[in-house]
Amino acid sequence: MNLYIETENGVIKNHPALEDNLIEAFGSVPAHWEPFTRVERPTPDVYQVLESQDAVYGKVNGVWTDVWSVWDMTAEEKTAKQQAVITAFNDREYASNWSAWTLDEATCQMVPPIPRPAFVENVLVMWCGADNNWKEAPARPEGEYKFDFIAWQWVRI
Repeated sequence: MNLYIETENGVIKNHPALEDNLIEAFGSVPAHWEPFTRVERPTPDVYQVLESQDAVYGKVNGVWTDVWSVWDMTAEEKTAKQQAVITAFNDREYASNWSAWTLDEATCQMVPPIPRPAFVENVLVMWCGADNNWKEAPARPEGEYKFDFIAWQWVRI
C-alpha cells in the first residue's frame, strides 16, 4: 500500500492518499504528489509523554511521514505521577488492607510484598492485610455484594 501526499511549493496541502486512488482519478500519480510513509503512533513508556494523539506531517530523509513527539518526563513530573498513583491507591475503601504494598517505580504500580500465587480455577484468592499474605476468600454469593476485608466475608450492598 503506497501512499502519497499532495504538496505545493514544498508545503503539504492535504492528507495522504492511496496510490491506486490517485491512478484511478488521474491516470498516474501527479508530479505534485510526493511519497508518504505512515508511522504508527508510538506507545510511550511509563515515564514518557506523547505530545498529541495526532501526528503532524514532516519530511524526514526526503520522505513525508507521520512525526510523533514523545519526551521523557522531568523528575518533577515523574514524582507527581508516582504520588498520584500512591494517593489513588490509599484513597480506596479498605485501603489499610493493602498498607504493606509499595510502589514499584519501574512500572509505577503498587505491588504486594509477596507475589500473587498461581491461578487455581474456582478458587478466589485475595490479599489479606491482617495476615500480610494472599488468602483464599469465600465464594461470592449471587446478588449485590461487596467484600469486607476486616470481617473477611461478603456483605450485601
